[in-house]
Amino acid sequence: MSLTDRLHAELDEIAVAGLTRRRRVQTSPCGRIAIVDGRELLNFASNDYLGLAGDADLAAALADGAGRWGAGSGASHLVSGHLEPHEKLETELAAFTGFARALTFSTGYLANLAVTPTLAGRGAAVFADKLNHASLIDAMQLAKANGAEIHRYPHADLVALERQLAVSTAATKLIVSDTVFSMDGDLAPLPQLLELAERFDAWLVLDDAHGFGVLGEGGRGSLAHFGLPAAERILLMGTLGKAAGVGGAFVAGSETTIEYLLQKGRSYIFTTAAPPAVACALSHSLQRIAAGDELRHRLFAHIARLRDGAAALPWRLLPSATAIQPLLVGDNAAAVALSAALWERGLWVPAIRPPTVPAGTARLRLSLSAAHTTADIDRLLATLRELL
Repeated sequence: MSLTDRLHAELDEIAVAGLTRRRRVQTSPCGRIAIVDGRELLNFASNDYLGLAGDADLAAALADGAGRWGAGSGASHLVSGHLEPHEKLETELAAFTGFARALTFSTGYLANLAVTPTLAGRGAAVFADKLNHASLIDAMQLAKANGAEIHRYPHADLVALERQLAVSTAATKLIVSDTVFSMDGDLAPLPQLLELAERFDAWLVLDDAHGFGVLGEGGRGSLAHFGLPAAERILLMGTLGKAAGVGGAFVAGSETTIEYLLQKGRSYIFTTAAPPAVACALSHSLQRIAAGDELRHRLFAHIARLRDGAAALPWRLLPSATAIQPLLVGDNAAAVALSAALWERGLWVPAIRPPTVPAGTARLRLSLSAAHTTADIDRLLATLRELL
């Protein structure tokens, strides 16, 4: 069998299992309405939680930034690519999150790849929630390659985590968790995780991709939601392409920890800095988030309306108080068929299947936005009822 034949064989296996992924080309800006293949669809597929991705003011800030600073940064941050807008944004992010300092990255994946492998090498141990995002899992594998011990605890199981921490003799310990789990929408028990980190003298590495901008006072994220401090043992990652509506990510922490990441984080050191115009748009986005209480109130009203209306459906909404509302279907083919039926009726709701979620838990991932209307939520519920 040739090299190409082997790839064809694996692709055939993926197709037989009903796991083939397809891209759809959208010909409209990100928003509540998406135009795909000439069709107008109500969009429940994006992570644009506050409806800022297609916002005209953010687009103008991006254009103005490009007009002043050009199209690209030209180099990595540590060579010559760290421009004034980058520095300004990092200062603003630190102040916004309450941490001493922040470091920006081009993507959340790069940010997560910088943290865990940099802090955890030989003599360290990583304790990770089993439902963590793929980027955290890959970061954990890099730490393992560096010599760290790897421990995964059942999802949100504090008893199991405490047991693992108690028997560990590692000199350096890291507890690593999403704050809002991207496929389930539930929140990690952050107060208890911080208490365990303090008791066992561990770092607490948190991925707040789906909490930043949405949860907490002023949209400051999951730590603010729980009323937790910006403790020195916490490293907080947040993405800037979801609620913030633009792109990129940051890691916030103490002065010493961020300096350490700057000096040793490979995915920070060896990648070109994001275009400075992106930083200009994000500075504007932070202002919108801080003043976005009305947007958040509207989003949470949509969440409550959906959950109330879905109570009588045969498919169960998983427990979630966030914008991510997973409708559990179970079978891969059934989830794909339900998604396709909604598509034919003008609603874009993606089916999520293994390996993204565990086998037997295929689902529709309903992603709500402040840009949606009450009528949009009612239309989604009515269409689901029609498909019983």
